[in-house]
Amino acid sequence: MNLPEISVQIQTLPSSPGVYQYYDANGKLLYVGKAKNLKKRVSSYFTKNHDNARTHVLVKKIKEIRHIVVNSETDALLLENNLIKKYQPRYNVLLKDDKSYPWICIKNERFPRVFPTRRLIKDGSEYYGPFTSMKTVHTLLDLIKGLYPLRTCNYDLSAEKIEGGKYKVCLEYHLGNCLGPCEGYISAEAYHDNIDAIREIVKGNFKDSLNRFRQKMKEHAENLQFEDAQRIKEKLDTLENYQSKSTVVNPRINNVDVFSIVSDEGYGYVNFLQLSHGAIIRSHTLELKKKLDESDQELLEIGIVEIRQRFNSQSREIYVPFTVEMGDDIKVTVPKLGDKKRIVELSERNAKYFRMERFKQTKIVDPDRHTNRIMAQMKVDLRLSQEPRHIECFDNSNIQGTNPVAACVVFKNGKPSKKDYRKFNIKTVTGPDDFASMEEVVHRRYRRLLNEGESLPQLVIVDGGKGQLSSGVKALERLGLRGKIAIIGIAKRLEEIYYPGDSIPLYLDKKSESLKIIQQLRNEAHRFGITFHRNKRSSSALNTELEEIPGIGEKTVVELLKHFRSVKRVKEAGMEALAEVIGPSRARIIHDHYHKD
Repeated sequence: MNLPEISVQIQTLPSSPGVYQYYDANGKLLYVGKAKNLKKRVSSYFTKNHDNARTHVLVKKIKEIRHIVVNSETDALLLENNLIKKYQPRYNVLLKDDKSYPWICIKNERFPRVFPTRRLIKDGSEYYGPFTSMKTVHTLLDLIKGLYPLRTCNYDLSAEKIEGGKYKVCLEYHLGNCLGPCEGYISAEAYHDNIDAIREIVKGNFKDSLNRFRQKMKEHAENLQFEDAQRIKEKLDTLENYQSKSTVVNPRINNVDVFSIVSDEGYGYVNFLQLSHGAIIRSHTLELKKKLDESDQELLEIGIVEIRQRFNSQSREIYVPFTVEMGDDIKVTVPKLGDKKRIVELSERNAKYFRMERFKQTKIVDPDRHTNRIMAQMKVDLRLSQEPRHIECFDNSNIQGTNPVAACVVFKNGKPSKKDYRKFNIKTVTGPDDFASMEEVVHRRYRRLLNEGESLPQLVIVDGGKGQLSSGVKALERLGLRGKIAIIGIAKRLEEIYYPGDSIPLYLDKKSESLKIIQQLRNEAHRFGITFHRNKRSSSALNTELEEIPGIGEKTVVELLKHFRSVKRVKEAGMEALAEVIGPSRARIIHDHYHKD
C-alpha cells in the first residue's frame, strides 16, 4: 500500500475533537492520543523539537496517521482510554493495575441475599462497588449484618413454598442472625425496608438508618421496652462509630470524586477518593508507567478516565490539585482553601504513601529498577546532562592546621564503593587553607585517573560552599576537564547546592532521595576523613614520644602500649616493670631517657 507523505496526511486532518493513531511502516500501532483539535495536535509532533529521546524516535517511526472524529472532548478521552487498553501501543502510558475487584451484590430475589463477589452476572441483581480491598467489603458487611439480620441460605423463598411449610428455620434464626423469612416470620415488605436501608449504607448515606434507629429506640423507651431499646441503642452506637471513622470532611460534600497525582521520572501515581455524604467510601491509587515523558496533567487526565470507568463513578464533580480538561459533562474544581482543599491534600498524601511503598517493594524485588529510577531522578533534580552512575565526594580535615588530610569517597549506582575510597596527605599547602587543600586533592585525584586511563565520574561533589567549589573547578580546568565532569558544592548549614558560576544556590526538597544520597556521600566523606586524620594524629603522637628514642623500634612501642595502655604510664613505670615487658636492655634505654636526672 502506497501511503501519502506525512505532511499530506496532516493537511487533510479535520480541526475537530477526536482520537489519532500512529502506525509504523509495518502497520503496527505505535501510539494513540486524544485532541480537542486533531489537526493542530498532530501537527505539533512534526514541527516541534523534542527533548525526550523516546518522542524523537516515535516521530521518526510514524508512517501512517489514522483518526476518529467524535462529538466532544469527553468522548475523545473515553475512546482513547479504551483503545489504549485494547491494543496497548508501545509508546502509550501503561496501566499497571489490571486485577479484578470485589463488589457487594444484592441478589435479585424475593428475599434478597447480600454477599461479596468478584463476578458480575447480568441477572437483574444490584452490584455496588467495585471496592479496592476485600477487607473493606467484609467490614461493611459485618456492619450491615449487625444492623439488619439477613438470610444466608439459597432457598427459593416463593410465597407458595413458604405457605406450604416446605422450609424450617435453621440455626442462624436461633442465633438471631436471620429473621426467618423461610417460615414467614417476616414479610417481604418489611424485609425490603431493610434492603432499602442497606442500599443507602453501601452508598455511604447513614442518615436515614440513624434516624430510623433513633425513632425505634424512642418508641421502645416510651413503651417501657427497655431491653429492646438497649438493643437498638447498641446498633445505633455501632453505626455512629463506623460513620465517625469514615467521615473526614464536611458532610455537605456529597457525590464528589477527588483525584491527585505524584510522579517521578518513570511513573505517575494517581490517587482517587470517592466521597458520599461527607464520608470516604472508596480509595484507590493507580500506577501509570510513563513512555513519552508525559506531564502530570496528561497522566492525571488518563488516570481520571480509567478510574471513573473502572469504578463506574457517576459523580458530576471532581476535585483536583490543578486544572484538567475533562469536557463539559464534568465540573472540575481546584480548591484553594477549607475542607475541599484539605481533602485534596489528603488524596496527595495517599498517593505519596503508595509511591513510598512501591519504592520499598521495588528495592527488595527489583533492585535494578530501583537504581535506574534514582539515577534518572538525580539527573533531573541536579540538572545534569547524564545520569550520575559514578559520583565522588571530597572533604578536608584538619585541626588548627595540624596534620591536614583529605578524603575521597566513591558511590557507584547510588551505593558506596569502599574499595575505591582514597585518602590524601596535604603536601603543597601549609596552614589551615581549605580552598588550596581542596584544589590540590582534586587535581591529584583526576591527574592520576587520567594517567592510569581509569574511568572518570559523572559527578564530583565538594563538601563546602562557593569557595571550596571554585577551588575544585580550578583543579578541573588545569586538567582540561571543565565541562566534561559535572561538579557541585554542598554547604552544611542549609544544605545549599552550589553550581560553578552561579551565586544562587539550589535547594532540594528535604525528603528527596537525591538530597539523601548527596548527604550520605558528604557524611561518608567526613567520617572517612576524620578517621584518617585521627589515626594520623595518634601515629604522630607515638612517633614524638616513643619511636624517637634511639634504639627503640615500632615493635617495642606496640608491646609497651599493649601492656601500659598509654605513653604517660610508660614514662612513670619503673625499671623492673619495663624489663618484664621488653627485657632489661631496652628497659634501661627507655628508663634512662625519661629519668636522666
